[in-house]
Amino acid sequence: MALSLYDISVPVFIRGLGQLSHVLDKGLAHAQSAGIDSAQLVDARLAPDMFTLAGQVQSASDASKLGTARIAGVTAPSFPDTETTYAELQARVAKTIDYLNTVDRALIDGAEEREVTMKVRGAELKFTAQRYLLQFALPNFFFHVTTAYDVLRHSGVPLSKLDYLGRY
Repeated sequence: MALSLYDISVPVFIRGLGQLSHVLDKGLAHAQSAGIDSAQLVDARLAPDMFTLAGQVQSASDASKLGTARIAGVTAPSFPDTETTYAELQARVAKTIDYLNTVDRALIDGAEEREVTMKVRGAELKFTAQRYLLQFALPNFFFHVTTAYDVLRHSGVPLSKLDYLGRY
């Protein structure tokens, strides 16, 4: 059975966001049990020039919703990056999943050759939808999900590889 462009995009983003929500839950539980202000985790980062945990979650949200919208040929909803609490981060993840669940499979399947154009640092990049998904959108999404995991792990949250991968 061949995989469709939809099969390798929307369900993959939704599953990754579900795992991101799971590691956020574990981070909050750790903060509560250790008597740590959860705002410390929300503002934590791996290096001074990297996004905070909040920035990583916002970027994972954007990568999945924009990635899906671009390959579907539609406009993604705009979510302002204003989350400063765990509850707001979890709501952002849930809102992103809700959006992804509304995208019609018919807009994506068969659109492998659709042109996707985006601006990055003043340069215009052109892809086919398939190449964009596989070489930009998915790697960008997983970079931010992984970095959010790493920020929490570095902050002492007891996470394991299975927290990231999930159970099958």
